[in-house]
Amino acid sequence: MKSKTSHIKKLALIIVFSALGVAISPYTWFYIYGTKANPTQHMINAILGVLAGPFWAAVAAVFIGAIRNILGVGTIYAFPGGIPGGLVVGLVYWLLKRLKIGESKRLAAALTEPVGTVLIGAPLALFLIAPWIGDERILSLISGQGLLSAFLTFGFGWALSCIPGSTMGFSILLILRKIGISRDALFGEQ
Repeated sequence: MKSKTSHIKKLALIIVFSALGVAISPYTWFYIYGTKANPTQHMINAILGVLAGPFWAAVAAVFIGAIRNILGVGTIYAFPGGIPGGLVVGLVYWLLKRLKIGESKRLAAALTEPVGTVLIGAPLALFLIAPWIGDERILSLISGQGLLSAFLTFGFGWALSCIPGSTMGFSILLILRKIGISRDALFGEQ
């Protein structure tokens, strides 16, 4: 029964954070090579990856990306730009937990969000999504600069969004911890 209750709590948590991500996004996005970068997506990835785990962080990223696209404050790049970051945070948190690292130190997993966004999401966007949709802005960046240079340029642009976002998420997790809100407290996971 504990597992079912835990899943319901996690679902409620992602619904609340997805709504927050959608509500804030019209005020925080900016253009990067035809994409609409959104630091608050990375903030939420950092928070949910730690509090709920990789699967739930990825689900929230899908919800936020889909709704942002419907509202016109997102692009298809919201998916490769959002999903990998939440997955990486959740997986690093899980690994640190398996290594018996203390809860307060496990919060640092939030700062690994840029690894997912820049090292996994940016190549997916550049080499899979852009050619698939025929995005001339990004395809001309690749043809003009070459693959490696385009990746470095594009990845740096996305880093301008995900580094501040994950740092905000980490800061919020520290504040939540101080007031007694943690993954262990929310879900009774030891």
